[in-house]
Amino acid sequence: MWRFLVLLREDLDAARRRDPAARTTSEVALAYPGVHAIWSYRVFHRMWRVPALRLLARLRSQATRAATGIEIHPGAQLGRRLFMDHGMGIVIGETAVVGDDVVLFHGATLGGTSMTHGKRHPTLGDGVLVGAGAKILGPVWIGDGAQIGANAVVVKDVPARTVAVGVPAVVRQRPQTAAPEDLFADPAIYI
Repeated sequence: MWRFLVLLREDLDAARRRDPAARTTSEVALAYPGVHAIWSYRVFHRMWRVPALRLLARLRSQATRAATGIEIHPGAQLGRRLFMDHGMGIVIGETAVVGDDVVLFHGATLGGTSMTHGKRHPTLGDGVLVGAGAKILGPVWIGDGAQIGANAVVVKDVPARTVAVGVPAVVRQRPQTAAPEDLFADPAIYI
């Protein structure tokens, strides 16, 4: 139980740190749908791991979707300190894997391109930033610290610490002057 409470606190702290509009922890806890969706997911994911509770987990996740506008399949694997800015329209599919310290902006989709069983959604490394409206489709891999530009459509792997922009997305190298620890900079400055 203690570990679960630590995760909930980390979710609050991640939102406070990454959103300059966040004034208080209470405001984040009460008024941020991204935080509510993550908290619900954490409960439903535990239920999903028990085969007899899978239907209930799916039904409850759909109720959270109706309340927050964010759809997270309970079978997805989300890392720690995920922040969903604004949140509305975010979709995370069943076999998606999301690393630690990831930022997803509104309208981002981690979706599939196949109707077959097995791995069909993306894997995001640690420190990935996904811009508003971006679509990452299929079992692609997004490397640590990569940035996906707004409205990009990614259907191929993206190496670590690069920027992917466009439809279909094209990978661009960051300039050498970019600091490695600057994982959340505006992708537009690298284009």
